[in-house]
Amino acid sequence: MAVEAPRAGTTLARGAIGLREVLFQSITHMAPAVAVAFSIIVGANFAGGALPLSVVIALVACLCVAYCIGELARHLPSAGGMYTYTARGLHPSVGFLVAWGYALVEPLVAPLLYIIFGFVMAGTLNAEFGWSADLWWPWSVGAAVVVFLLGYFGIRISAGAGTILGVFEIAVFAALALWLIVKAGSDNDLSVFGTGHATVEGFEGLSGVFAASIYSILAFIGFEAAAPLAEEAKDPRRTIRQAVVWSCLLIGLFYVLTTYGATVFFGPERMAEFPASGGGNPWDGLARAVWGAGWVLAFLAVQNSAIANSNAAATAATRTWFAMGRIRLLPAMLAATHPRWKSPHVAVWAQLVVGLAASLILGFVYDPIPAFIFIATVITAVVILIYIAVALSTIVFYLRERRGDFNAFKHLVVPVVGILFFIPGWLTAMGIPVFDFIAELAPPASYTGLVVLVWMAIGVVYLNALYSTNRQRVEDTGKVFIEA
Repeated sequence: MAVEAPRAGTTLARGAIGLREVLFQSITHMAPAVAVAFSIIVGANFAGGALPLSVVIALVACLCVAYCIGELARHLPSAGGMYTYTARGLHPSVGFLVAWGYALVEPLVAPLLYIIFGFVMAGTLNAEFGWSADLWWPWSVGAAVVVFLLGYFGIRISAGAGTILGVFEIAVFAALALWLIVKAGSDNDLSVFGTGHATVEGFEGLSGVFAASIYSILAFIGFEAAAPLAEEAKDPRRTIRQAVVWSCLLIGLFYVLTTYGATVFFGPERMAEFPASGGGNPWDGLARAVWGAGWVLAFLAVQNSAIANSNAAATAATRTWFAMGRIRLLPAMLAATHPRWKSPHVAVWAQLVVGLAASLILGFVYDPIPAFIFIATVITAVVILIYIAVALSTIVFYLRERRGDFNAFKHLVVPVVGILFFIPGWLTAMGIPVFDFIAELAPPASYTGLVVLVWMAIGVVYLNALYSTNRQRVEDTGKVFIEA
């Protein structure tokens, strides 16, 4: 398909950022500290002391897809990212449905983190000064405003902030994990990477491990967030590829280290109790136990991570909306860029509204932590589908358009392995018990299947309407809007 130049007034800041900023776009979108402190530990309710095994499963699956994304980014650098890959690899209608799914879940990542920011801040102020723990929402609003300002004033500021914030949170939690491993002493035990400690009632063995993998996969979501920055990155065919693969691998190893440290220190046989420890903030409890007053560093790292992840997620969401607005799958106004800052400022405003609405409404209806789990499960269910579609796209794209470059291991074995590792977690998230090891989740997470099916059904109706009235809009999902 021909390479096309963008229309005037819908151009992002070309070549504005390099590998470092693009790499940390993916890293901070993964929110290493928040993922360790809140996402992964939800899985302990299911996997118990086998939680590290669920992280390894997620790492293998996501690393396979990261490699696939890198192989596609070499030839298809676009702000459309995942939907461009699937449109070219499989079919424009698949690209549209991927865009539709991404347009739902990517904007939900920021409010997910606004909730955590407010919850942790209110809980800490309650424990230290007796302030009301119910006043989480003003802090969530404050986080949303900060992220809005970072996004409005252009990619250089938001990406630069992400780099600084990302380094701090990783350093603190890596140091704390190593401290826990040393303190565990003779309790260090590699058996936590097996199913022997997966003993939670109703989730024994692989059932618990795969249920936990939903939240381990959630922790990885974001390694692909570099892809939508292709039109703002220097040498995007190389930069995006490196950023996606290295962010997944490095942060995956970080997750294995931190989860292992927490498990052996807290005790594999007690890990089902871990999520509720420390007043619902277990890593705060661990930091207080081994660092004393140094717990403040862990607190700052989590809050820093929430802002960094919100910023990276909002950046990816607004670029996706920008790309969809440019080809008129969404209102064309979303493709407008600021004359000075070159940011998609209308999309940035829209992200602020969606972020505030989702975090406040769901936070008040379900309370912060259940709302977090619900949003997290919906995001994971949709993103796993997108990852599977990208893996399939790699196979087809290289067989159909780059046959001379096709490599059986790179472009067939790796994608298939990734798909196979993702399927059990997706079935669990959707509540489809086709295997004995698929266990049912509790409300509101159990509503995930209904939410996803309704959203995608609306997308199918919209897709059919577009094919009847303006087929070109769907076909445009496969275009690469970057100057040759």
